[in-house]
Amino acid sequence: MNRKWWQEAVVYQIYPKSFQDSNGDGIGDLRGIMKRMDYLKELGVNTIWLCPINASPMKDGGYDISDYMKIDPSFGTNEDFKELIECAKKAGIRVLMDLVVNHCSDQHEWFKQAVADPNSKYADYFIIEETDGEVPNNLRCYNGYSAWERIGDSNRFYFHCFSKEQPDLNWECEELRREIIDMMLYWQKMGVAGFRVDAIGNLKKSPKVFEHQPLPTDGTDGMAAIDPYVLLQDGIEDFLGELKREVFDKYDMMTVAEVSVPEDKVEQYTGENGLFSMVFDFTYTDLDVHRINGLEWKRPWTYAELKNRIMTSQEILQKHSWGSPYLENHDQCRSGNKYIPAEDLGYESKTALGALYFFLRGTPFIYQGQELGMENYPFADITEIRDPFAIKRYEQELEQGRDVEADMDYFRQRGRDNSRIPMQWDASVYAGFSEVEPWINVHPDHDQINVEAELEQEPSVLKFYKEMIRLRTKSEYSEILTFGDFRAVETAEDTFFCYDRVLRDRTLRVMVNLCSQPLELPEKLQGGKAILNNLETYSGTSLQPYQAVIL
Repeated sequence: MNRKWWQEAVVYQIYPKSFQDSNGDGIGDLRGIMKRMDYLKELGVNTIWLCPINASPMKDGGYDISDYMKIDPSFGTNEDFKELIECAKKAGIRVLMDLVVNHCSDQHEWFKQAVADPNSKYADYFIIEETDGEVPNNLRCYNGYSAWERIGDSNRFYFHCFSKEQPDLNWECEELRREIIDMMLYWQKMGVAGFRVDAIGNLKKSPKVFEHQPLPTDGTDGMAAIDPYVLLQDGIEDFLGELKREVFDKYDMMTVAEVSVPEDKVEQYTGENGLFSMVFDFTYTDLDVHRINGLEWKRPWTYAELKNRIMTSQEILQKHSWGSPYLENHDQCRSGNKYIPAEDLGYESKTALGALYFFLRGTPFIYQGQELGMENYPFADITEIRDPFAIKRYEQELEQGRDVEADMDYFRQRGRDNSRIPMQWDASVYAGFSEVEPWINVHPDHDQINVEAELEQEPSVLKFYKEMIRLRTKSEYSEILTFGDFRAVETAEDTFFCYDRVLRDRTLRVMVNLCSQPLELPEKLQGGKAILNNLETYSGTSLQPYQAVIL
């Protein structure tokens, strides 16, 4: 693969609403991000990805856009965004924007026009079916209820993969696609370096979506999972290819697709001439959940499973394309709570986990607060939850007489609010995020886990992340860690992760003991010079509990 600028990127994901409030309203904003640009520069990242900042009624944290051409007033103005891009550029940082084009908000002017006038051109911008009064079919949306919503008191229904406030756009409509391309070019001309592309595998729908008859059920609720009818359908590559030709390729953009791609499509999607720069791999970050009747629940998993998924993913991606290693994002819980037993959570385990993923082959992503070792929030009850999907789920389960405490347990362990609480800058009452009470609670541990404290502590998770970033971007080992081949090293212990990065005649070995017990190394793995170590010493013959080294 020809070398690209984005292969040398280290991406820092920002959830703007929770990063930094600059105007005292308890909500993070664009000027708040500018205020913290020096921090990002010192951390060493060279690219930031902003979760949606377009105008939105915020029924899904901004992933329900009501105006693609306008910044939401809670975050600032279009001029503020332009200034942010310039501010980032001066710090040597590029900006990625979230592109949400599978669906929009039901408050978008397009949808309002489509609802008001069935003969309007905007009716073609959406998937609308007219029936004899019955729901077109029994497809279940991702949130656990019908994928069809009646329009007023008519016999017209619109389709939505996600919530009813997020009607799916009809990508078969050429005029709609032109509007989306023009919108992307508008932001590109402002200086956006690329897009993280949301739910992009859903653009093409199976003909069965439009059939007015029941589809085979997959649960006790009599409904059918939506996935087989909306994910990577035949012909979707035509839509994606158009975006690539009209926008991505013309401007050397970085594009990260949120889509699970089977191995036989990896080359097409992310190869040398692929549709995107890279895709996110959910195989190891979602190993702890499964769906029952459309709802996600926790499932048991093993370290052997985790190791197999990570190593297999790396080998597949290396064979065909480029990866995007990550542990956390705005939809995930905190990784320490997911992968580490509660009694072992601390500096050693959090840094060992960081080293395990950060040096895999691909462009690494860091989610805000991950570099501090931020943890899940101890939600007491539903009144502390802000995620509208979680609240809706809770209310539905309550109405149906189910055990809502099981849902609360799920929210505490896996809920999206865990990653959306305010960034912890210092030990002040609102963690330095705001001078007033924020839109969501600050974690009670912010007096211990925060930027100001970790800059002084020795060692700290923050300092370890800074050193990992420096090694990858500004050291004599940068080329190996970026472009070197990945080679898994087989180990007997499930919690012992070992792999090599190899470039020409140079080899770096990453060894991580993700366990609370010391590990005696096999003779063939002993020795070597440690260039990174999360503990003070490395014996050369063993790894201490939660020790991570690069040799």
